[in-house]
Amino acid sequence: MIEAAIGFAIVLVLVLLRMPIAFAMGLVGMVGYMYETSFRGALSMVSRLIIDTSQDYGLSVIPLFILMGLFVNKGGISRELYRVSFAFLGHLRGGLAMATIVACGGFAAICGSSLATAATMSKVAMPEMRKYGYADSLSTASIAAGGTLGILIPPSVILVIYGLLTETSIGKLFIAGIIPGILGIVFYIFAVGYTVGRNPDAGPAGERTDWKGRFAALRGVWAVLLLFFLVIGGLYGVLNVWPIYLTFSPTEAAGMGAAGAFLIALFRGNLNFKAVSEVLKETAITTASLFSVLIGAWIFSNFVNIAGLTEGLRDMIAALNLAPWMVMAIILMIYILLGMIFESLSMLLLTVPIFFPLVIGLGFDPVWFGVVVVVVTEISLITPPVGLNVFILKNVVGDVTTGTIFKGVTPFWVADIIRLALLVGIPALSLFLPSQM
Repeated sequence: MIEAAIGFAIVLVLVLLRMPIAFAMGLVGMVGYMYETSFRGALSMVSRLIIDTSQDYGLSVIPLFILMGLFVNKGGISRELYRVSFAFLGHLRGGLAMATIVACGGFAAICGSSLATAATMSKVAMPEMRKYGYADSLSTASIAAGGTLGILIPPSVILVIYGLLTETSIGKLFIAGIIPGILGIVFYIFAVGYTVGRNPDAGPAGERTDWKGRFAALRGVWAVLLLFFLVIGGLYGVLNVWPIYLTFSPTEAAGMGAAGAFLIALFRGNLNFKAVSEVLKETAITTASLFSVLIGAWIFSNFVNIAGLTEGLRDMIAALNLAPWMVMAIILMIYILLGMIFESLSMLLLTVPIFFPLVIGLGFDPVWFGVVVVVVTEISLITPPVGLNVFILKNVVGDVTTGTIFKGVTPFWVADIIRLALLVGIPALSLFLPSQM
């Protein structure tokens, strides 16, 4: 256990020294495994992991969902989502910020990436909110917070990775994220209401759209509904009726989603050879970086397991006689603290191999824990000093300081903490839908 704890500390130091997380975990994991076994044993373990990971059919779901999200982005669907949200909410005080959050939730349902959601919606929503005189703090905060929904509302790349790491049903994880995702949208809208309640000038009301205009706007989101129904409906057997009889595995659902997103973008006239080349190139780069981090995490996980860290932690908890919920509270506090330093995927891959066996040993549900971990990861995306969504917005918008964004995002961060407390206190919020499968 001591060797594993030292290894974990070394990984933290290397990451703080700006070594890429994949190399930090891989290097420490290989050296630690070599210390516990032998040089030949470590080389055999690493080579086997690299080969097995690159040939794993189940992992093909990752590049396919990434490809789907990029084609959706090229299809211009984000503007349609914002338009319909604006039509229904734009006339309210703070309505454009609320519309941004709803549009982010819709885009998340067909994208699966928080960073992509935040970057895309910032280009669509930021000019409109500035046009109506919104404070930069509220405008950027609503985009940064709304973007975090991309890793919870299915399909979610992070939930896929959690499922692969822990051998938990990806289908159950996806459906478990729906209610917490809707809660996130509702709580963020309350956060906007709180902000404009304190400072009405931060979010002036926009123009009211009549019902004819609202119905006209709704016609523009058929692609979103069709794609979501294709992926999620096929995954859960909704399409398994006469005369179709279709039920998808997660990989097949991702493939159908990617193909559907391609056809939608093509139908809208937004694709050419250059655009398709850019999408394929970005998919390859993103997939390669994710697989590198996955391989590094599995190498480190093998070292942690052979060094007995999980068993040592379990024995320590047994000796301290802590209640399971107290242990869970400590784990969540560790996640929130790590979120101030690490980006979300790195934090997930570094900690899940350590905490998951401990959590399951204490009797918690793996699907519930996956949703809770993703919600905590969402919080890390807007937590200073390394809130990744905040820095994405800073790079895209350019003329807004990170301090302004972090100040505006505080009510949304508090809303996330309240939502996390609800999900921990009422596990049925995450487990009700999976229990109906």
